[in-house]
Amino acid sequence: MTEYTLAIDGSTYAGSVALLSNDSVIAERALEDRGIPSRAGRDELMLPVVAECIAAGGITVRDISRVVCGAGPGGFTGLRVAASIAKGLAVGSASPLFAVSSLLLTLAAAPGTIAPARYLSTIPAMRGELFVLEVIVDDHGGVRALGEPRLLAEEAAGDLARAAGVTMAGPGAQLDLRPHARGVAKLLASVMADGPRHIDTWEPAYGRLAEAQVRWEAVHGRPLPTEAIGRTPADRGRGAL
Repeated sequence: MTEYTLAIDGSTYAGSVALLSNDSVIAERALEDRGIPSRAGRDELMLPVVAECIAAGGITVRDISRVVCGAGPGGFTGLRVAASIAKGLAVGSASPLFAVSSLLLTLAAAPGTIAPARYLSTIPAMRGELFVLEVIVDDHGGVRALGEPRLLAEEAAGDLARAAGVTMAGPGAQLDLRPHARGVAKLLASVMADGPRHIDTWEPAYGRLAEAQVRWEAVHGRPLPTEAIGRTPADRGRGAL
């Protein structure tokens, strides 16, 4: 029986979508990486890309068996938009929602063959910092994490990579790669083994506070009220998914 997996990642400016038939990619799309923060209109850009990918696969939303969303860390707005779309599609297709580290998608989605080795996967975090995760690619092309994601200054990340004798992989790194939703094909077994997420409560791992929240707390001298955190304009209009 054919099962269709829709994968979405919004951890970088070049958000991506992939449609899998069992464990094979049958359609994929990506937003243009303009190297600028994604703010207003990001949902208006991502939704058509998702629709195009589904149509290219020759299916409808009702045919989706599961939705997998990049869990970050990465850009706050892109992650929130991707998560909101993933939740909406999971509800609309009555299918479970799964999550995967966006830092794993960087190596898992790499075109061609990646040499078996340890790598330091990176995603830009602004302010001269990087989100990093040590990743191993095994002799069979399998990709898995070693440890947990960290937030480091760019210089410290470079020092870590040199000390560990590993290659940095990420946007603009030694190995210039970007996370892409198609990487879910290689990670699907482990994603399934981790189990589905609760649609009402799951949120991506943003890795840091949103810039707007940082500014609000600096002005007011206190934490932003919990009920105001992490809700997009679309959420406020219809209630959080």
